[in-house]
Amino acid sequence: MTTARFASREGAGARTRPRRLRRRSAMAGQRRGRAGAAGGTGSGAAAVAFAAGRPGDVRGRESRRVRGAGRRGPALDRGRTRGRGRRAVSGGPGPAPAPALAPSLLGAVLRRALWWVVLTVTGGLRRRGQLPPRGCVVVANHSSHADTAALLAALGARHRPAIGAAADYWFASPWRRRVCRVLAAGFPVRRTGGGMDDLMSMADGLRAGRAVVLFPEGTRGADGEVGAFHRGALVLAERAGVPVVPVGIAGTDRLLPKHGRLRSSLVRVRIGEPLPPSATPQDARAAVAALHARTGAEPPRDSPVRRRVAAVAASRWGLPLAVAWAFAEALSWPLMPELLLGIACVALPRAAPRLSLAALAGSLAGGLLALQLANTGHQLPAPLTTDRMRAEVRHELAAESASAVRHQPWNGIPFKVYATEAGRADVSAGDWLAESARARGARTLTVGAGFGMLGLLLHRFRRYYGAYVALLGAGFAAGLSLIVAGWS
Repeated sequence: MTTARFASREGAGARTRPRRLRRRSAMAGQRRGRAGAAGGTGSGAAAVAFAAGRPGDVRGRESRRVRGAGRRGPALDRGRTRGRGRRAVSGGPGPAPAPALAPSLLGAVLRRALWWVVLTVTGGLRRRGQLPPRGCVVVANHSSHADTAALLAALGARHRPAIGAAADYWFASPWRRRVCRVLAAGFPVRRTGGGMDDLMSMADGLRAGRAVVLFPEGTRGADGEVGAFHRGALVLAERAGVPVVPVGIAGTDRLLPKHGRLRSSLVRVRIGEPLPPSATPQDARAAVAALHARTGAEPPRDSPVRRRVAAVAASRWGLPLAVAWAFAEALSWPLMPELLLGIACVALPRAAPRLSLAALAGSLAGGLLALQLANTGHQLPAPLTTDRMRAEVRHELAAESASAVRHQPWNGIPFKVYATEAGRADVSAGDWLAESARARGARTLTVGAGFGMLGLLLHRFRRYYGAYVALLGAGFAAGLSLIVAGWS
């Protein structure tokens, strides 16, 4: 580029610079005018001054700002932007990033199903009351980490509940953050400053119909009493224009005590009536405390027979009883171990796996002993068996040897008949144990799992457990009579 041409361009630039500055000043004034209309301060004063008839002052100030920005250049502005970014990332006083406000309804449904199953296995869940149809802030007492699971299982999935969680605990590490967000739909709330900004970030979600769950006590209580409430939940509800719904939770302090271990307990959740917008933290605490006391004092709707059976199944005698029952049935006892599983696994579904394994172990041990006794010529009593049963088993053993026992789960012939006839036929003990473990294992474990699932599905009707046991006994007696008659 020649010097003359460069000079001519410089001259042209000098002649056009004031016009450009005027255009920039006018545009800046318009932008500041719009900011002032949106409720801002500072630049809004310049827009007011311009509208009042003093454009010269504003134009002069804007020209100086534009020239100053030109002298600073974009590099300095980028440096300042990077500095602000570093301060935000390093945990400065700025507000935390807003959580996502469009959660998946499918995720809420899956979370509710997950925690419903978990709480059902650990003692059951009972809910009373309903949330209002629109968005709301749920406030509840807090005595256990299980409170979150109880609310996620009890509240409707269509509200897509979000749980306020302590940022310094649940978001202190990546794995806790993932667990909290995925399994509890949690969002961080700082307890050391900035927590109100975190709460206000959920206002749009509330207006969209979500339920935001908060524990206004701020931490778990250890004595069962409801502590003082902070005001953040009420401020959030007022800002979003949604009601505050008190909820009382009982049973979680026994299910998972603070600094304790998991144990079985029925969890009850009672949803109260929405509070008026003028409610204070004291009013909210009083409503939650009343619901908590009422829920805890409510008599359990349960069968005393079920409680006794569950206590035995959960005690140190539960597994030995299952082993002894199945062991005796493989030798001489006429009642199948599946009857015991039908009684115990429905009463205590979480005990179904270990009771089924114990019954299988007892059955295999008893069958092996019956084979050895028959091999040495000893005959034990075998009530409710027939000669036709024994003839059929001898025919199957002659054709298939130890693998004949695979027919036992389906033809109704007692296991002890197969074990005794296998001993008389000199079947190898090792082959017999392997084949009977496969056949009996498939039947016993499937039946135990089925009764355990039935107990989960019928946990709401536990008060009718006595009637269920009576029907089970009658059905078993009728089925056994038909089997014996069919093989006579």
